[in-house]
Amino acid sequence: MATTTTALPGTDTSPTARVSAARPRAVVVLGILAVVLIGLNLRAGITGASALLHDLQEVLGYGPFIAAVIPSIPTLCFAVAGAATSWLTRRVGVEKAILLALAMLAFGLLLRGIPSTGMLLAGTVVGMSGLAVCNVAMPSFIREHYAHRTSLMTALYTVTMTTGATVTAVIIVPVAQALGSESAGMGSIGLLSVAAFLGFLPVALHAHRNASPGRGTHISPWPLLRTRQGLLLTAIFTLQALLAYAVLSWFPYMLTTNGLTPADSGLMYGLMQLVSVPAGMVLIAIGSRPRMLRPAFYLASVTMVLGVAALMLLPAALASVPAVLLGFGLGIFPLVMVMISRSGRTTAETTAMSTLAQSVGYLLATAGPFGMGLLHSATGGWTVPLILLLAIALAQIVVAHLLTGKKLAAAASTEPSTKTSARTRP
Repeated sequence: MATTTTALPGTDTSPTARVSAARPRAVVVLGILAVVLIGLNLRAGITGASALLHDLQEVLGYGPFIAAVIPSIPTLCFAVAGAATSWLTRRVGVEKAILLALAMLAFGLLLRGIPSTGMLLAGTVVGMSGLAVCNVAMPSFIREHYAHRTSLMTALYTVTMTTGATVTAVIIVPVAQALGSESAGMGSIGLLSVAAFLGFLPVALHAHRNASPGRGTHISPWPLLRTRQGLLLTAIFTLQALLAYAVLSWFPYMLTTNGLTPADSGLMYGLMQLVSVPAGMVLIAIGSRPRMLRPAFYLASVTMVLGVAALMLLPAALASVPAVLLGFGLGIFPLVMVMISRSGRTTAETTAMSTLAQSVGYLLATAGPFGMGLLHSATGGWTVPLILLLAIALAQIVVAHLLTGKKLAAAASTEPSTKTSARTRP
């Protein structure tokens, strides 16, 4: 029976796009399933750790310096390993790079299940390095396989990313209690990554069998930093990542130190993540409308400002208020990823922009969770760290205004054409 589809604003309906969309149905379905499974893993290992780190510190006995370092490892790995993703995808292809990254992610998260500070650190480094490659490669994977539906597919994997983070944050403490060990609870998150690896394996095998001969095009990401688009995309990614990982790393601990039980803190953390799921969908829906990209960015950024202010001023008993506001503010991530996925004229250019924005952005964003931990230890409270976060959230509003100027906003409102999106193969 014939089916009809409604094109999203800016959808490419050229003949080449229709050829891209006409791949075998099984390949399309497997690709969508792979996107969902990968999305479920993109934050689960971070939010699950955040909910358990306070108890793990007491069990394993590491000091305040290590306690500040552990939440900083993800963003540092995202910067270092993410910078190598452009080279890796050129050598082996986008699909094989993602498969290798999922293997690293699964191994690293399972390694954290060993009750040792050394294994916790080593597993986090390995797992987050794999996660870094997935972060950078996913916009390129979507650009290469779903150029005619970048908004839809970006929304799908960012929404499943937030869903995985939310579910993990809510259930990880009860799971750890049921297993009788916080370390075992941490390790159990790795099972989700194993599922993602197995789910993506057929996609990688299909890509290998249909690989085109010849080395893929390589574009250095660093010259893009001298362009207005590259600078602003890197800046907005940096600010939202710094805010997100500072909040994701310390929000449960802030509530716990302010008087909530670990279980209640985990519930508020889950509420924040839960709100971010529809928030991302709403913001993408708003931003996809003509001349509405700037209001969408304003809405997300202003809500983040209000959330940080509420976390600083309201008592722990009203933690649901900042949880809802911060959760909505975190919805800016899908908007940023859509703009990255639509940047450039080819998959290689998209990979370069994604590498630039994420490697530089995460390197600078490492100051968020690390600085929050050190400032809390130095001051004995959360007031000073939250004041700095508030200033960063205000800066995000300014950058969002510049990013959504007429020229860049017009480029972001159009789905990339597949005419120049030739598949990149080693």
